Amino acid sequence: MPLSEIIAIGMVVTVCAALMAGYPVALTLAGLSLAFAVFGHAIGVMNFAILGALPQRIFGVMTNPTLLAIPLFIFMGVMLERSRVAEELLETMGRLFGGLCGGLGISVIVVGTLLAAAKGVVGATTVTMGLIVLPTMLRYGYDKRLAAGTVAATATLAQIFPPATVLVLLGDQLGNAYQAAQLSQGIFAPNSVNVSDLFAGALLPGFALVILYLAFVIAVAIFRPAAAPAMPADPNAPRGLALARKLAQVLVAPVALILAVLGSILFGIATPTEAASIGAVGAIILAAFKTDLRGVMMPVVEKTTQITSMIFLILIGATLFSLVFRALGGDDMVNRALGNLPGGVSAAVLAVMLAIFLLGFVMDAFEIIFVVVPIVAPALLKMPGVDPVWLGIMIAVNLQTSYMHPPLGPTLFYLRGVAPPEITTKDIYVGIIPFVLIQLFALVVLWFVPGLATWLPHALYGK
Repeated sequence: MPLSEIIAIGMVVTVCAALMAGYPVALTLAGLSLAFAVFGHAIGVMNFAILGALPQRIFGVMTNPTLLAIPLFIFMGVMLERSRVAEELLETMGRLFGGLCGGLGISVIVVGTLLAAAKGVVGATTVTMGLIVLPTMLRYGYDKRLAAGTVAATATLAQIFPPATVLVLLGDQLGNAYQAAQLSQGIFAPNSVNVSDLFAGALLPGFALVILYLAFVIAVAIFRPAAAPAMPADPNAPRGLALARKLAQVLVAPVALILAVLGSILFGIATPTEAASIGAVGAIILAAFKTDLRGVMMPVVEKTTQITSMIFLILIGATLFSLVFRALGGDDMVNRALGNLPGGVSAAVLAVMLAIFLLGFVMDAFEIIFVVVPIVAPALLKMPGVDPVWLGIMIAVNLQTSYMHPPLGPTLFYLRGVAPPEITTKDIYVGIIPFVLIQLFALVVLWFVPGLATWLPHALYGK
């Protein structure tokens, strides 16, 4: 193995070690990459002049029209978080299903799915549901572990349901990788894959996960009714037509907003960025009916700026990392390694999926998308039979699983920060295990039934 490739491996190992030690992600990626570039230039295995391409790459990132959707979708999610939509939805859905064993758990999953589709950010969804839902479930006698697991798993649906921020970033990175893979094969009029394709591809797997979650909660309610008891009847609660009117009032606005955003993207009426602006304006209008905009606008803008800055700073650091990794011959090494695996294409994809799953212990989803996907995706997409949309959804579901599996799943830490004191870290870890198994089962099904991810994009766009 050439010395340059050994140094490339050393850079990856050093970055992972620094992240595990708790150093800031973006600065770690950029700082260590620069240090290895200087070292590589000093010993003659790479030319430092290649970093002259960095300003142009950063300019390309900052002017990428697809990535303009990120701050808009984040703004939409944070604004909805402040508009008390979740509280009203949970209260009304709880009254609708609460008289059944497991009914409150069903309501939590339904409301969490709506919030996931409306917010698209896991952290915001987890905090909102943890503050509102967990105390309610405990008050009505739900098992602590079932309650914690249900909330944590449902909140991570924001990772897979459009307009998930992860899907926007993954769509951009996969689009670049797919074009690079085709150009390397001499295809100079390459096909494309974009964010709209991934949004369409994620819908069926996303709803399949919701159905599996619901089936688990219903099974618990049947076999262990004490763990998911029915809510006691409230004589003052609306019933019949009054309950139906209340349900319509709280459902119509958020569902209409979700359909307007997703529908305009899926049917080609608007680009993801244009649809994100529709969602942002719709969230402002919805919040104006429920709260004082003058009191929430500044905190919403500040939170949006913080999250957006974090994402783009990581992306810039990852851009430098990828540039140095390629200059050290890392791309060729990955291509050879994946291409020479016994078992061919299936073994290569399985190896990447396993690596992403394990990296989820030490790296955030954004870091994996920016660092790992540009390295491995071109090599995989050159292989026969690897559909870019299927690969994207497999990665997205895998990242969703990494967000919730113990011991370092970010969702678990978000939930630990807002959970009532009677719920311990052990309760959260044990409670999430059945849902992690459901996620792994979903990955296996996607592996053997790729049409779950590819059917809708093919039907809508012929892909």
